[in-house]
Amino acid sequence: MKQRKKEEISHYEKLSERWIKKKNKNNWDKDIENYNINMLLSYNFCKNWLKQNITSNMKILDYGCGHGMHSILLAKLGAKVYGIDLSNKSLQIAKKRAEQEKINHKIKFIKGDCEKTEFPDNYFDIIWDGGTFSSLNIKKAFPELNRILKSNGKLIGIETFGHNPLINIKRWLNKKRGIRTKWAVEHIIKDKDLKFAKKYFNIEKISYFHLLAMFLFPFRNFLIGKKIFKFLDKIDYILLKNNWIKKYAFKIVFIFSKK
Repeated sequence: MKQRKKEEISHYEKLSERWIKKKNKNNWDKDIENYNINMLLSYNFCKNWLKQNITSNMKILDYGCGHGMHSILLAKLGAKVYGIDLSNKSLQIAKKRAEQEKINHKIKFIKGDCEKTEFPDNYFDIIWDGGTFSSLNIKKAFPELNRILKSNGKLIGIETFGHNPLINIKRWLNKKRGIRTKWAVEHIIKDKDLKFAKKYFNIEKISYFHLLAMFLFPFRNFLIGKKIFKFLDKIDYILLKNNWIKKYAFKIVFIFSKK
């Protein structure tokens, strides 16, 4: 196994260990970094799309499922869900989440490499990416995703975007502090990666989220901070429709179809 993969696995194993030690009955609904993703307009955009497009006979892959939060939503919407990840401890949390939600019969968690899965060709109706790409080699991930996606299938994902200089300074500091791996910081999705995606997918939609609101993010747990954050998040969604500004978004949501 390549060193970069070992470092990514180690990073998420440590995150999972800390989460397990601190867990309580309330934070099963939160991200592994212990914040509520449901307050973000970007995630709600994804949830609404998934609710409108998932049917009960579908097979869906949670690509780089990690701690399984997204797998739960996909299964509750009626699909047969597969979650794949290389981190044992993350998968341990994912399985526990599914048991807590009494939805484990609808989800199969698999330890496996996202860049080279063992799934058959043309297998999935929908593939969901909840922020996995920065941990991977895109040049290996995209052809693999194309291979396992059905001819009429969709790939929907949410990723952090790599063009905002202020956010990139924070990412650099996170790398120095060991909060993020060197590979992940240096492989945040950028425009060049979206252009590369066109080799394997038709780009149906890309939406841009979070700009001004991110300055309020540290205060999200305070009532007034939460209210202002949500207000600015809506303003950002309008601002980021501008071609000159959208590249500075914190996150993007993309919907691809198989080429």
